[in-house]
Amino acid sequence: MGRLVLFLTIIVFFAFSFFSEVQSASFRVINKCRHPIWPGLLSGATSPPLPTTGFLLSAGRSRTITIPRSWSGRIWARTLCGQDSDGKFSCVTADCGSGKVECGGGGAKPPATLAEFTLNGADGLDFYDVSLVDGYNLPMLIVAQGGTRGGCSATGCLVDLNGACPSDLRVARGNGTKSGRGGGVACRSACEAFGDPRYCCSEAYSTPDTCGPSAYSLYFKHACPRAYSYAYDDKTSTYTCASANYLIIFCPLPYTSQKVLGARKDGAPLPLVNKTMMYLSRPHSGSSSSSGR
Repeated sequence: MGRLVLFLTIIVFFAFSFFSEVQSASFRVINKCRHPIWPGLLSGATSPPLPTTGFLLSAGRSRTITIPRSWSGRIWARTLCGQDSDGKFSCVTADCGSGKVECGGGGAKPPATLAEFTLNGADGLDFYDVSLVDGYNLPMLIVAQGGTRGGCSATGCLVDLNGACPSDLRVARGNGTKSGRGGGVACRSACEAFGDPRYCCSEAYSTPDTCGPSAYSLYFKHACPRAYSYAYDDKTSTYTCASANYLIIFCPLPYTSQKVLGARKDGAPLPLVNKTMMYLSRPHSGSSSSSGR
């Protein structure tokens, strides 16, 4: 009897382990920037908690996180982070306000490039996108791997926009705006910069019929054709895949990956990157050259 109980216990353990693995996805977060980043993760209100909500990722390093299959939330990267004399942790861009490396339920303070996911949604599909609706701080690429259905195409914003950011949207190292070209560490959305309902798709402009792209959102869209540029930019910016694992790459090198650039399995009418903006100057961007505060 004792051996039978032991045998059944082992069977249940392995069955549970297999079921848990099948019911989870892996997100491999990769830092190809020349400086450290501090990825942050925020789960949706009804999603199960994650094993981490924030961590340090040094240049050239990666970390794999197990994500529950029925999960929704967002991932971003904080930059130029450090501790003050009281031990409080904060970041110049995309800070989550927790005062710690772990975000603990705090979201990114705009501007921030966001990777957004809803796993195992309608028809069992994962829905994912890269959003610049809350502004931009780093280039980002999402690559789906091993998907069984859906387009499973790559999406993201592969261009460094900080150096060429319009002066009235630019965020300087001290969280202020800076006139002239260069010197920015992030690029705000027009909604954040001006608070105008026309740019925020709010109040009288809260529907797709009343809120269209602006000159500012078109700046983001021209550089990053597949990324969300404003609230109702759905047709060209949401992607699907089933039962996939995902690479989330910060500061990818678009010109060295023609295979990814050409991956358009879903028939999306727009390219992943606008090659005419691929070689924007990087040295002027404070977030691309600094290793800390």
